[in-house]
Amino acid sequence: MIKQFLQKVFGKRSLSNDLDSDPAARRGKSSAVLVIPASKHKINHKLISQAALKTCDGLQKAGFQAYIVGGAVRDLLLNHPPKDFDIATDATPEQVHKTFRRSRIIGRRFRLVHVLWGQETIEVSTFRGHHQSEGDGETNDSGRIIRDNIFGSIEEDSVRRDFTANALYYDPKRHEVLDFHHGVADIRAKTLRIIGDPVKRYQEDPVRMLRAVRLSAKLGLKLEQTTEAPIRKLAGLLEDVPPSRLFDEMLKLFLSGHAIESIGALRAQHLHHGLLPLLDVVLEQPLGEKFVMLALKNTDERIQAGKSSNPSFLFATLLWHEVLQAWLENQRRGEPVIPALHAAMNEIIDKQGEKMAIHNRYTATMKEIWAMQPRFEQRSGKRPYALLTNPKYRAGYDFLLLRCASGELPEELGAWWTRFADAGTEERTNMLLPDSSPAKRRRRPRKKKPAAGNGESA
Repeated sequence: MIKQFLQKVFGKRSLSNDLDSDPAARRGKSSAVLVIPASKHKINHKLISQAALKTCDGLQKAGFQAYIVGGAVRDLLLNHPPKDFDIATDATPEQVHKTFRRSRIIGRRFRLVHVLWGQETIEVSTFRGHHQSEGDGETNDSGRIIRDNIFGSIEEDSVRRDFTANALYYDPKRHEVLDFHHGVADIRAKTLRIIGDPVKRYQEDPVRMLRAVRLSAKLGLKLEQTTEAPIRKLAGLLEDVPPSRLFDEMLKLFLSGHAIESIGALRAQHLHHGLLPLLDVVLEQPLGEKFVMLALKNTDERIQAGKSSNPSFLFATLLWHEVLQAWLENQRRGEPVIPALHAAMNEIIDKQGEKMAIHNRYTATMKEIWAMQPRFEQRSGKRPYALLTNPKYRAGYDFLLLRCASGELPEELGAWWTRFADAGTEERTNMLLPDSSPAKRRRRPRKKKPAAGNGESA
């Protein structure tokens, strides 16, 4: 019924006619595809990156097929400015690289080409073939694809896409959308549907389960029943995902602008267990859950307002209560406050790395934010002045305010630092608290030893 309706509204044509008439289209033939013209899809051409248009144009002039594909087309249909533009083509990575002087071939699991246009990078992939075909492909014992450089036709490529909403191809030259799996109908029905057998597709790439949760929350799409059903049962497959891939996907999820909805969906699908060690326990603790939700709400509001959000700050908040618990435990064992904190930081970062490798460039800043927290409780002498000059002061201060807002620390402490930062010299001096730390013993100067004689008598 849906198929007949879409064919009546948008039109149906055999893609093989175009392939036969177009010398550039020489890979495979499709029996049918829904071809949606500009008058129906109403994509705003102004939302399309010039770099993406130039990449498609360059490939087409070189005799290849080239389409804007995936999430960018989905977002264009929803009238959302896409964050990234990906291109799919029948050109091999070597042919793409030869076509564009400023480009580079990347990846081993999937070989891609990054085409560089000024500050913008366009990712170009070759149409994927069936993984069972002969070629440079490999799966492990659980069915996860660990190498996939098997090329095929555009129809085969559409089958390899994860969700119907992402299996859409836009030809900027003809201004047409090619829809192989009724993705447009699903988008309009607010449905997220996986292509093919859900169990097999999740086994091929367990990250698709996280992606389903993220896209559902971000786009307000309801997971189709058969797409959702196996997720809870297959959650353990995420244990087999390389930590770096897991980190990249979680970063997209938490920086989607809909992190709170994503956390709720993660918990509903039992996908949060083990992603961040003991995150599920933290979320069940009153102070821990309030602190994390405040941090995610802050991040969502910044992103939805078009502002940037620092991943270091976000992951520092997500792991803070693990660090705090280890810090207190170290102090109970008799370690001094600061060494106990540094030991706790290293312990949690190492523990986290076993599941989801956070890049070193983020962990360094996370540690700086955590290390500042005891210093905010020192409000006497020269210590507050020194803290204000710390390059990461603002991040540490924002972190302090979250701790105060969640009830972990008195709100008076955050208010004091807010006032102190904006106060003049005299007011700051009056705000300082008496120094209650033990007086340091002055070290007596060491007596100079007499110079050794040269052995000669006077």
